[in-house]
Amino acid sequence: MEAFYFGPSDTYLFGIFHPPQNGNRREGIVLCNPFGQEYMRAHRSLRRLAIELAKLGYSVLRFDYRGTGDSAASLDSVTAADWLEDIGHAVQELIDIAAVPKVTLLGLRMGGLLAAHVAAHHPSVTRLLLWDPAMSGHEYIEELRQNITARSDKPSRTKFVAADGALHFNGFCLSKEFQRSLLTLDSCAPAGLEAKTIAQIISHDTPGFTAFRELLCKSPKYHHRLAPAPHDWNYVDHVGGILWPAPILDAIEQYFSSSL
Repeated sequence: MEAFYFGPSDTYLFGIFHPPQNGNRREGIVLCNPFGQEYMRAHRSLRRLAIELAKLGYSVLRFDYRGTGDSAASLDSVTAADWLEDIGHAVQELIDIAAVPKVTLLGLRMGGLLAAHVAAHHPSVTRLLLWDPAMSGHEYIEELRQNITARSDKPSRTKFVAADGALHFNGFCLSKEFQRSLLTLDSCAPAGLEAKTIAQIISHDTPGFTAFRELLCKSPKYHHRLAPAPHDWNYVDHVGGILWPAPILDAIEQYFSSSL
């Protein structure tokens, strides 16, 4: 495991590279994080995935989008377009350092939505794995708003809509400008995605997940699996507990283990 910085000098990104163990499949996997509290709760799961996928022979890269974690920039100055660009930088970095000819994007929640749009247009991305993805920017923002206003009778210091329209949610802020940019990502099936190999591994079903499955189910390049598991990524207990969806992690590892 190697920690390092990569990307443009003014918007450098923090990454962690997991080299392949037990052989080399000549394929890289970039993990695309969810946002905010969801990423904090998912951090252990994503780290576990990276370690286990490296044991299967894949080169794996975890990284922080700009404005998050240990990467450069301030969160209030970035947009969804910046994070799409960051995923592109991560794909190229993994190709360069691991000398792999092809890359899979694995995205959770907002990371799934972002990964889908990068995969649709990036020639080196041949596979996409969506784990409980946000199906659209509009759906994601509305979910946050509903969660914020669910207990409007009890004002909260961690969940509120600011005067400028920014969403403050569990200690993280989604600026109005970021929300506008996220709304341009209107579905998890952008043009060009049909040519990629796609896996949809979900912990629960929703109308959006079902619609996506029905759209792609006839494609021989599509794989679907429902692995019931905990999925309340935005629940916060008094100690900020992690979420450990073991059935999902096992399903993802089995998918990559069986892949040619």
